[in-house]
Amino acid sequence: MATRLTTPCSSSSTNFSPSSSFNNEAKLFTRFISMPRKYGLSTWVSHIHSKTHARKHFLLNSSNEHPLNAFSLQDGLAGNPLAKERIEPPGKERPSIPMSEAEKEESTLSITVVGASGDLANKKIFPALFALFYEDCLPENFTVFGFARTKLTDEELRNMISKTLTCRIDKRENCDDKMDQFLKRCFYQAGQYNSEESFLELDKKLKEKEAGKLSNRLFYLSIPPNIFVDVVRCASHRASSANGWTRVIVEKPFGRDSESSGELTRCLKQYLTEDQIFRIDHYLGKELVENLSVLRFSNLVFEPLWSRNYIRNVQLIFSEDFGTEGRGGYFDNYGIIRDIMQNHLLQILALFAMETPVSLEAEDIRNEKVKVLRSMKPLKLEDVIVGQYKGHGKGGKSYPAYTDDPTVPKDSLTPTFAAAALFINNARWDGIPFLMKAGKALHVKRAEIRVQFRHVPGNLYKRNFGTDLDKATNELVLRVQPDEAIYLKINNKVPGLGMRLDRSDLNLLYRAR
Repeated sequence: MATRLTTPCSSSSTNFSPSSSFNNEAKLFTRFISMPRKYGLSTWVSHIHSKTHARKHFLLNSSNEHPLNAFSLQDGLAGNPLAKERIEPPGKERPSIPMSEAEKEESTLSITVVGASGDLANKKIFPALFALFYEDCLPENFTVFGFARTKLTDEELRNMISKTLTCRIDKRENCDDKMDQFLKRCFYQAGQYNSEESFLELDKKLKEKEAGKLSNRLFYLSIPPNIFVDVVRCASHRASSANGWTRVIVEKPFGRDSESSGELTRCLKQYLTEDQIFRIDHYLGKELVENLSVLRFSNLVFEPLWSRNYIRNVQLIFSEDFGTEGRGGYFDNYGIIRDIMQNHLLQILALFAMETPVSLEAEDIRNEKVKVLRSMKPLKLEDVIVGQYKGHGKGGKSYPAYTDDPTVPKDSLTPTFAAAALFINNARWDGIPFLMKAGKALHVKRAEIRVQFRHVPGNLYKRNFGTDLDKATNELVLRVQPDEAIYLKINNKVPGLGMRLDRSDLNLLYRAR
């Protein structure tokens, strides 16, 4: 069933004007404030300071040779003189020129977090923005606006987000002082997501802070996908930048299925060019996920083992030790499969199983991931298990069942746990099960990849392990959260005169490192 869009698409809709065409979240943010799409992950941070601000006479080109601030002539703007002014002839590259201090002072960056009173914004987005500020990755002139339906003052917003800000990277500067400086740049505007008048009020406040400088505006949509189009329409009509770029970050889930995802893309392109839309899965910014390809492609010891010849199965596990806790209104519409498995875990699986990309450019990595997904067998019902958590007691405290949550319908059949066996039909992985498991209200909170290797042929020491040969197999574990770690389980002799074997861990604990 496709998501219902509250605003129907219309070919006559107004476009953006051509002239405004946690540490993991923080890393991903750097792309949206500074880089065109043709740059890969490895080059984002190194280019931040030289490419953050756009100028009328200095425009970054996208991968299709069009400036990021302009619409393509093929998108129906051939008659617009501003679009003609900004589009370069094919094959002509603009030079990459570092900006002077005077040019930096003439531009501003306004970041608007739409859905600022929500859980995602508080736990992820604002801490990520502060991490960027703490690391001097934001331009000198920037402001952060929260926008949501909840009535809040600027001071109430600051009090709310200050509880989640931490200096997790290092302590080279006073953390409290940096927090105070950051919070002074945070403001709030209450309004309705489908109201152009509300966005007009936001535009007025943005202009006050921009003080007539070249304005670049970034909208982060921390809201359900059924109101994406409403927000983009209102922002395009009333709150887009008049003289700089305008970009929109779309947080997952991007629709409920292929049909609704395609419909969302079609509707958003009534108001935005593809170069203005950035779709984000924040799991790709996690330290261990970023390290996954490094571990594999830059260490000779692992690459030869990364195939069906040595690996018995791969497990991708996500578990939370808490339930919906009042968020059932959102979760019940999606369930654990759409909320976690088809985005976070499938992204990790594709990175794990892909072939070596031509380069670290974003498109080359994407191409290899797509090959993995196209090679996967359609999932069969007999390879899937689903369930819901029930009420229970622990430590003298009772925990409600999923359907006991007042925000969840009593007759809900939405799964809170799912396990599935996935298979990739290519030469490297044929016959190897990728076991994907995700659930809420389980015993522990963790996210990890477990790679179980095959038994040693003719193992001399199998009798020393008893009858359970599984104890004698090697296992590589990449723990994404909490307490990031990589460790390899190996067999060792227990010190002494006897021949007793035990398993030990060769580990890289990120906290200790």
